[in-house]
Amino acid sequence: MTSAPSAGPLKILIAADTYPPHMNGAARFCQRLAHGMLARGHEVHVAAARDSSGASYRTVEDGVVVHRLRSHQPPTHPYFRICLPWEINREVRRILEEVRPDVVHVQCHYMIGKAFADTAAKMGIRLIATNHFMPENLAPFLPFPQWFLDVVAKNSWRDMGKVMGQAAVVTTPTPLAAAAMHQHAFLRQVLPVSNGIDAAKYEQLAGEELEAPEYPTVLFVGRLAQEKHVDVLIDAVAKLPVELNTHLEIVGDGEVRPALEARIAELGVGERVRFLGRASDEELRRAYLRATVFCQPGTAELQSLVTLEAMSASKPVVLADAMALPHLVDDGRNGWLFRPNDSTDLADKLRRVIELPEQERLALGKTSREMVNKHDLGATLDIFEALYRGVDYADLTV
Repeated sequence: MTSAPSAGPLKILIAADTYPPHMNGAARFCQRLAHGMLARGHEVHVAAARDSSGASYRTVEDGVVVHRLRSHQPPTHPYFRICLPWEINREVRRILEEVRPDVVHVQCHYMIGKAFADTAAKMGIRLIATNHFMPENLAPFLPFPQWFLDVVAKNSWRDMGKVMGQAAVVTTPTPLAAAAMHQHAFLRQVLPVSNGIDAAKYEQLAGEELEAPEYPTVLFVGRLAQEKHVDVLIDAVAKLPVELNTHLEIVGDGEVRPALEARIAELGVGERVRFLGRASDEELRRAYLRATVFCQPGTAELQSLVTLEAMSASKPVVLADAMALPHLVDDGRNGWLFRPNDSTDLADKLRRVIELPEQERLALGKTSREMVNKHDLGATLDIFEALYRGVDYADLTV
């Protein structure tokens, strides 16, 4: 394996199985990583699926060279794209031979990530691997019985170990995720590196006036996917006392939206639930700022960037007590955890926040903002820049 230059600009290739316009934590992390490295003076390339049918092509998006690979829409998902190995393997080799990157950073062990990891390893290019995956993420693609999903999950963990085991360093956003990879993918050393957040982007601007909502608002942001359990949140809002007049705003889109709309109609809460769809960065910032409380009911979160964004906007949070989410809550100080899939417990925790006097609720939000500091994006970029230049696991303190 060749080594990257110890000084001067690097040529970095990020291989991402999900990238904007996809809206999810992994896609947004890849975009922030790419633009963060570009701002530091490096040449940055991203390889990602094209979002429509047709041949592979190359373009430039805000200074980042993006290689969009031939892809297909699976019948089980409304917007995700998959790349077939026999269609992209030659393209991957060609891109690496043309770009000659100092380092390849793969973000997944599927499709694009696997193709670039295998090819970079054969070509002797320094390889870094980051995992954003949980087996539950496969559910929207595989409408099969649970026993079959369990077999697929076991095989997927095994494949992760084979693909990412070729890398010089393997990372994942949290210590909990690192432990899961050690246990299930048999990867001996996995470095926890936060996805990072530029907290200042979500703060209220100096002199900015925001229209105060007439009612308490609970906010959810993310893909409308099975593992996000937005239905549990809708049920919880319906269980809140009528006199609180609590509203719910949902930012994002996805395959379970029709089912969620049907549940809203069944519960008769249509006047209090609003779907905002995919929001621009500014629309999203304002949604965070006008919310009373942010809720993440998902049970497969390796970190939850949207929760970090809400905390950056100084919001109390109510999160499922599952996977990495407990790391983002100091119970009673910046919000509360609730029992996963328990809408009654979630309703109770939301009510605790909503019924607080304003100053006490603001204090919760202030603590959220303080807790975000250890997830500073600049520190995350420092770590990956060091890994790109050749620092290895044993030499890096996080």
